[in-house]
Amino acid sequence: MGWAIALHGGAGDIPRSLSPDRRLPREAALRHCLQLGVSALQSHAHPLDVVELVVRELENHPQFNAGKGSVLTTDGTVEMEACIMDGKTMRCGAVSGLTTVVNAVSVARLVMDKTPHIYLGFQGAEAFAREHGLETVDPSHFITPENIERLKQAKEANRVQIDYTQPIKQDEKSEVLAATGGSGDSQIGTVGCVAVDRDGNLATATSTGGLVNKMVGRIGDTPVIGAGTYANSYCAVSATGRGEAVIRATVARDVAALMEYKGLSLQEAAAYVVGERVPQGTAGLVAVSASGEVTMPFNTTGMFRACATEDGYTEIGIWPTEQE
Repeated sequence: MGWAIALHGGAGDIPRSLSPDRRLPREAALRHCLQLGVSALQSHAHPLDVVELVVRELENHPQFNAGKGSVLTTDGTVEMEACIMDGKTMRCGAVSGLTTVVNAVSVARLVMDKTPHIYLGFQGAEAFAREHGLETVDPSHFITPENIERLKQAKEANRVQIDYTQPIKQDEKSEVLAATGGSGDSQIGTVGCVAVDRDGNLATATSTGGLVNKMVGRIGDTPVIGAGTYANSYCAVSATGRGEAVIRATVARDVAALMEYKGLSLQEAAAYVVGERVPQGTAGLVAVSASGEVTMPFNTTGMFRACATEDGYTEIGIWPTEQE
């Protein structure tokens, strides 16, 4: 048994022709956040602190759909969601509808630590964050030119658009349309982290800005315990993809249930859920087990992901490897 960590920056239809200026910053962010988590685990930090630390860092990176990079609602506003869960105690916290808090995952952590509840939303969650001194900014802080362009594209097409992290340039439209079945949609975005320490303590955290042009008040899978985020004594899971599909399949909980009730390994359980429980092209996840196993399956074109284990294994990737 040893520590292990995995993180993701979203799964989706990511063309292999993705230009270096769009790919390299994300790979650098994954590498930086992975090292941050590894250093914390090596310093004997609790996995709960590790996943919060890593997700906060991912939220601060404008290239991902969470925190600073959150996409916009149909009204041109930001509504952020996050969730965190401890596997040993199964304590958890979740938030939705945040508009001014810099790090949504830390509000979720406070809901878990400081209230008798699990889930707070909208004005109540905002007020709670302010009462506890968390950093807040004007909502305009989150509204980037890239996300304004994404919203414009979605409105012109009259659709709710799965998030992507760079605007589609005219000369890139053909490759994006080809990669997304002609819709121009992509799913790059939601961020998450799972970790286990040498004692088998597990934790998970997930954060997102949701969908481009989503209805005001829409809630996705990220803050729903058992859908986008779940941890128990067997494993910790953080999912990404089309939120409605992930909710219907209770993706994160199903991985844990297959391990607990069917005796499947982490890799077997995760592969079954991603391969059989959700439609092709809709989901991915990262997960670790109490014994230090790690897996990062997805049924989309790619998933921004990274992992490391105490025995020296490290992986940073976007598209499937030859082995996969």
